[in-house]
Amino acid sequence: MSRVKTSLAVLALVLAATTTGCASTGSKEEKAQKAELEKAMAEAMKPAGPEEVAAANRADPLTKANFWSKEHAKDPENLETAITFAKALRDIGSDDRAVDVLSQVLVVHPDSAELLMVLGRALSTKQDFSAAIQAYSQAATLEPERAEAWAAMGTAFDQIDRHADAQAAYDRALSIEPNRTSTLTNYGLSLALAGDLTGAEAKLRLADAQPDTNTRVKENLALVLGLQGKYAEMKEASGGNAPPRIVEQNAELLREMVQPTRTWEALAEHAELGKLPPAPMPPRIAGSDSERPQAATSIPVTDAPAAMPDSSDTGLRLRRAN
Repeated sequence: MSRVKTSLAVLALVLAATTTGCASTGSKEEKAQKAELEKAMAEAMKPAGPEEVAAANRADPLTKANFWSKEHAKDPENLETAITFAKALRDIGSDDRAVDVLSQVLVVHPDSAELLMVLGRALSTKQDFSAAIQAYSQAATLEPERAEAWAAMGTAFDQIDRHADAQAAYDRALSIEPNRTSTLTNYGLSLALAGDLTGAEAKLRLADAQPDTNTRVKENLALVLGLQGKYAEMKEASGGNAPPRIVEQNAELLREMVQPTRTWEALAEHAELGKLPPAPMPPRIAGSDSERPQAATSIPVTDAPAAMPDSSDTGLRLRRAN
């Protein structure tokens, strides 16, 4: 072989070796980068540790919702995480988003009564009571001894004025937990809405007799007693929860609600002549334009109850238990 051919052959071997070495080096770097990326992704997708979870749950509602949003994104099919995320969403008023999250996870976990209960509450907040009833019904079918499911179903039925169905659901709930205060209270309100004030009083008295009774129960009992004209008992029921002035004001408001409003003029129309004293003269107001007697204003006779007073001033209203 000539010297030129030998030199070219040696050069080719050197170039080949150099190229192979570069390719090998590049391949190793790419593999290292890929491995580092996979490690970072795996680290990012790891569920939060107990300390992180505890810190997030102590945070404000928005921070908590953001934390659980990220956790849910890591594993969208995780039941516990989805339920926790949905509850966090509800805490910030995002019931629409909570329904979306729960509905998607329900496809994977159709037999979760807890998921159905949270879904039902979110739907109730959206005032989609028919869908809420379906969710509660499924939960009750999955766990027939779950009093909470039957009680929630009853509340949803009451919201759409199906009081008979509501009371049947409350009966089922109380057959499981006879002394459940919230169920007894809501049962009493259901009976009151259906016009059975005696039955409402009985249920509310049972609720008020429970160790965990509260102001809301006593307010409802007081109102039902007042609607029956039992004003002394009404004052006794609510006396420890409101100033005497407010208790007396509530009693007077209820008297006006359950008794027809009458005026002297209305009574005079039906009275025999001479049986009533003369109509009182209206007050005279000082001033040049007001020396003449002012015309009296009368209120028509009616047997319908007066309008419900503004509850923000008196606290007088029926309120469901949670």
